[in-house]
Amino acid sequence: MHQPEPDVGPRVLHLTQPVDGGVARVVADLTRAQLAAGLRVTVACPDGPFAAGLRSLGADVRPWAATRQPGPGLAGEVRRLRRLLDAVRPDLVHAHSAKAGLAGRLAVRGRVPTVFQPHAWSFEAVGGTTAALALRWERFGARWADRLLCVSEAERARGVAAGIGGRWSVVPNGVDTGRFHPAPVGTVRAGLLPDTDPAAPLVVCVGRLCRQKGQDVLLDAWQDVVRQVPAARLVLVGDGPDRDQLAARAPESVRFAGAVDDCVPWYQAADLVVLPSRWEGMALAPLEALSCGRPVVVTDVDGARESLPAALASRCLVAPDDPRGLARAVADLLLDPLLRESLGHRGRRNVLSTHDVRRTAGAVADLYRDLLGPQPPTAREKARVVPTECRESIHS
Repeated sequence: MHQPEPDVGPRVLHLTQPVDGGVARVVADLTRAQLAAGLRVTVACPDGPFAAGLRSLGADVRPWAATRQPGPGLAGEVRRLRRLLDAVRPDLVHAHSAKAGLAGRLAVRGRVPTVFQPHAWSFEAVGGTTAALALRWERFGARWADRLLCVSEAERARGVAAGIGGRWSVVPNGVDTGRFHPAPVGTVRAGLLPDTDPAAPLVVCVGRLCRQKGQDVLLDAWQDVVRQVPAARLVLVGDGPDRDQLAARAPESVRFAGAVDDCVPWYQAADLVVLPSRWEGMALAPLEALSCGRPVVVTDVDGARESLPAALASRCLVAPDDPRGLARAVADLLLDPLLRESLGHRGRRNVLSTHDVRRTAGAVADLYRDLLGPQPPTAREKARVVPTECRESIHS
């Protein structure tokens, strides 16, 4: 009996901590695409729901006990990664975000081709001496990254300006445009908020409840919004360390939905999605909202302008830490339903053409090939070979 030819694609080891939010979605999307392409994918991350989801995709998941922030346990985290590297023997390591980038590069130290993807720079998240130490590490640790992968040109430029040297690549974030799709607002909203007026304007903010995401600025702005649009309602979707502090100062028109398994219905139910971040690399939430056909208001941080078509950038960008400017932009759009609809359509078209997750996965695959050199085709790749005449018709 003929035995099927085994896949012999390279083994990629993704290292990630955190295991929630946008970073987790990027890792999951890359894992799904790389498994489909015949790569052998291993993910090292703390055990929990995220790890279980990756296993359900078919990934080899190795528990890696690590905290979200650097601390006294770092040495032990690095030792555990070294043992894991010896067991997995990856052909390439892809470390995501500051913590995994720190521990991963200390463990690998250039012995295996390494990609470091900051998902926003660590030194922007802190201040004073801690920021100086974080920047010093990024400058030093760049020597142990064969490629520094940024999600926006703005993120790359910020790294260069900060004196971080290395080989740079920029691959804009992408979203699953099949999963994040438009739906009738009324139908979705009735299922999520049955006790509210379906005609009341609804603003949704999706993100971890923390200083980076700026929900405190949105609450400051919300007082001015409801003065102009008294029936408006705001829902904060997500959880995080600032939840209690935010809830203590939120008025009755604000609801906390908590962490949700699927944020798509919240985007679909919104009249407007707001992300008032203080810093980003390129946030996923605005792309997800636009893919659902919903307009957005976002702060003009790294990646924001690159996420939006020109028609939205002029209307939907506000300065960070500016409650008055944020309130003005939100209220103006809530009072103009035709403009909201037009901006939502334009945003959806832009995501389809520029920020589809398949485009992102393909660009990352090209980066891997550049680092690893020519690889023999896997059985799946051989099965997908398209005759020359078909390829010509596809690209014509």
